[in-house]
Amino acid sequence: MSEQTTPAFEEVVTHTPVRDVRLPGDAGTLALVTLDNGFDHTKPNTFGPETIANLTKVVEGLRARAEAGEIQAVGITGKPFIFAVGADLKAVGQAADRAQALEVARAGHTAFGAIMDLPVPTFAFVNGAAMGGGVEIALSADYRTISAGVPALALPETFLGLVPGWGGCYLLPNLIGPANALKVIIENPMNMNRMLKGAQAFELGIADVMFEPADFLEESLLWAARVLTGEVTVQRAEVSRDEAEWEGAVKAAKGLVDAKTGGKAPGPYRALELVRAARTAARDEAFAAEDEALADLVMGDELRAGLYSFDLVQRRAKRPAGAPDKSLARKVTKVGIVGAGLMASQLALLFAQRLEVPVVMTDLDEQRVAKGVGYVHGEIDKLLAKRRIGPDKANRLKGLLTGATSKDGFADADFVLEAVFEEMSVKKQVWAEVEAVVSPECVLATNTSSLSITEMASDLQHPERVVGFHFFNPVAVMPLLEIIKGEQTDDATLATAFATGKSLKKTTILVKDSPSFIVNRLLGRFMGEVAKIVDEGTPIEVADKAFAGLTPMPPFVLLGLVGPAIALHNNDTLAKAFPDRFYSSPNLRKVVEAKKPGIYIWPEGKPVVDPEVEQLFDKPADPVVLTTEEVRERVLSVIADEARRMLDEGVAQAPMDIDLAMITGAGFQFWNGGITPLLDREGVSEKVTGQRFLPAGAASVPA
Repeated sequence: MSEQTTPAFEEVVTHTPVRDVRLPGDAGTLALVTLDNGFDHTKPNTFGPETIANLTKVVEGLRARAEAGEIQAVGITGKPFIFAVGADLKAVGQAADRAQALEVARAGHTAFGAIMDLPVPTFAFVNGAAMGGGVEIALSADYRTISAGVPALALPETFLGLVPGWGGCYLLPNLIGPANALKVIIENPMNMNRMLKGAQAFELGIADVMFEPADFLEESLLWAARVLTGEVTVQRAEVSRDEAEWEGAVKAAKGLVDAKTGGKAPGPYRALELVRAARTAARDEAFAAEDEALADLVMGDELRAGLYSFDLVQRRAKRPAGAPDKSLARKVTKVGIVGAGLMASQLALLFAQRLEVPVVMTDLDEQRVAKGVGYVHGEIDKLLAKRRIGPDKANRLKGLLTGATSKDGFADADFVLEAVFEEMSVKKQVWAEVEAVVSPECVLATNTSSLSITEMASDLQHPERVVGFHFFNPVAVMPLLEIIKGEQTDDATLATAFATGKSLKKTTILVKDSPSFIVNRLLGRFMGEVAKIVDEGTPIEVADKAFAGLTPMPPFVLLGLVGPAIALHNNDTLAKAFPDRFYSSPNLRKVVEAKKPGIYIWPEGKPVVDPEVEQLFDKPADPVVLTTEEVRERVLSVIADEARRMLDEGVAQAPMDIDLAMITGAGFQFWNGGITPLLDREGVSEKVTGQRFLPAGAASVPA
């Protein structure tokens, strides 16, 4: 890229040193390129402008050496644990106009195309995490090996609002067929950015052979030698050129994109077009089409919102706004968990795994305690069976966990977390019993999803050491941990809560003590308004279709996942606190009273409104039936109103924390930027509140 058009930013350059490896069996010399930015695995290799320019020069040198007969093959691998994770997104986000974006796209194709055009066989040895351009540089090689220890391989571009634009949309379907390729390019990103493990990538045919991590590079080089000498012939499944087969795969993937985005995200649709064209396109034609798609999308608001989301998750999440000085945090050497139900058991497992300190679970009787401990042991056994942990680690984790009906075991605990029934009187009783046993410095953390921390602590001798510690279900999957400061919570308690959350590898966000906090309050306003619209006469199916591309699933599907009783409790809490704005549906109350697990039944895997639920619903005398667009506009308006109120009240520190919470706690879409950039982009913020949430250009294309 030329100096004039390169955006000014500090690139962490991934270096590409080359060393010659003399292969056994007279296979000749392989020039091994190692991608390495000089940092450990916590700062993965990326491809910025300087990296791409240097790589292009290195490949030119390799071409000259190959033509001179000095080398017989070229290999590419990564630094320990990391292959490469794609384009440097800071560089992408700083493209100020379409011409710059087009140049970024073309530079990647030039570098990777040069690898494809080398006159000797090329090998990619995928030793660690590979995403985006990291996968595409591997696809540029003639042959690929992969480590069984690769934790993540993905083409996540459509999750962000882009397309795999350095060869992925062309090379992958022509390697493993359109259906398998679309699983990687569309299905996985659309499903909360799911990743492939090394073995899964190998099974799909992305790699030709898989080796264990301990001697991965040595085995890969030996295998490459056998390929060069003809001892090994690589067999790959033939990719069909049948137009109907390709169209069928694209049509199926489009159905998923429609359901997930509601047609409001251009990235995945452009990816579908590119994959469809890959059946017949020549390489240069396909690469040029990828360039044009990238240039268009880089200059689109969805990609900029996706980059904003990425920055929140990668940077803001690591430095929680408003958190006290971490030096105030107390050490946690033992944990108590009050409760042994499913949520408490998930929490006990998490604390034992992450903190590796003794964990004591308590409950009312031996049977409940035994069930909770049994659950944790069962989960540890599953990890052992999957070879995620070894026998010694499994035994050590089981040894850390004990169960009891008495709270006496909490006497030397530094941190006690309650996960009991969501009722204030029950919570208060629990804390009175715990306080009688523990030291004055022991942190008392509550997993309440909606109740007041201040009120919960009000009768204690040391209310300053009570803090909200709200996880999201399932605990092992959902990254968010809301940390709630009561009126008397002191800084040492708060700092200990943040430090513990970090040790648990959760995204921590400071929240002011208020009903239902951030995620459940915003979801409560959202779900309450949707329920009100349905109660007024709009069919459930119409209401559910209004939120494709906003929520990870339709609201009434989400209701079944959360559980009608929990949703009703949250609605009731909020309606009591803010009766002028929050709605608690009488029809939902009937569903709970009838003990129905949800609104839908799932014959043949597709949601159909349960006829028994439909019978329960009261029908309005004068039904008001809205269109999906009218439903969407009305609900987005109340979300904007509530988000602005939460900021004015100090419930959340900034719009960024609302977005980070909704992405990591509720699965809201990356390419929307969570929620506030979408409200700004569609003009809802200014229409409802008179102002934007974010400055223009913060999560959109600069003017």
